[in-house]
Amino acid sequence: MSWVNLSIVSSREQADEFSDFLLDHGALSSSIQDKNLNNNNEEMIFGEPHNGPQRFWQLTQIDALFNNDSEAKKTLAALENVFNVKLKSAFKNIEDQDWVKLTQAQFHPISIRNKVWIIPSWHNIEDEKATNIILDPGLAFGTGSHPTTHLCIEWLLDNMEKGDNVLDYGCGSGILAICAKKLGANNVLGVDIDPQAIIASNQNAAINNVSIRLNDTKESFSFQSNIIVANILSSALKVLAPAIASSCLPKGKIALSGILESQENEIKDIYSSWFSMKRSSYKEGWVCLSGEKN
Repeated sequence: MSWVNLSIVSSREQADEFSDFLLDHGALSSSIQDKNLNNNNEEMIFGEPHNGPQRFWQLTQIDALFNNDSEAKKTLAALENVFNVKLKSAFKNIEDQDWVKLTQAQFHPISIRNKVWIIPSWHNIEDEKATNIILDPGLAFGTGSHPTTHLCIEWLLDNMEKGDNVLDYGCGSGILAICAKKLGANNVLGVDIDPQAIIASNQNAAINNVSIRLNDTKESFSFQSNIIVANILSSALKVLAPAIASSCLPKGKIALSGILESQENEIKDIYSSWFSMKRSSYKEGWVCLSGEKN
């Protein structure tokens, strides 16, 4: 069995409309990405919340999967006719494959200083002496591949001591909470606003045989910790500064990430009201801020 992939190039203003049209007229799936992805002129758009409509790239590529060549060509012709445009397009045959195996092949074990390994469940553990975290890609943020996750785990390696109480604010997949527990933390609490993150963290904690508390931020909680990690969007870090500060014990330490280098000074200024800010660490344009509670 085979399918046909139709690729078209759209302006950012019409990407959503074109994608919806393709799905409404026979496409099995549709995806939208930067036409210049992985090239030197790739356009960087980050997922900060905003009040306007969804932002796309100046040159946006839409890929739609069809059952056969005739369906793809018929839908393209209809799209061009309805919107009165002539689009740059390409067709490609897609052969049937073991899609699970193909997807899994994209994810490999990730090493952080050869001390912590994030390992998909279909891979073997190579170093039994390291801190090994079994983690599969899922709906919640945190597979270990993002630079901010690296920065936070490196910070834990440098700053957390056995017996510390750890708060993971915006726990996502639970990766940082699980890592802290495996590194010897005493009580660990992970909180998140997304119910899916709580489910994912629970499942991942069970897979890794660790006990961590989890809390939806819609529910009140009280937890005093001497180590706090918050790997979330900078916009959320601004709003949550008082709550994060109130959960940190005197002389406790914080690590804040999910911050672009251009946002560093603004976040640092906000948290300076409660913390003595230390040296930041950087990776691929992202920042991890560090501070000690006054």
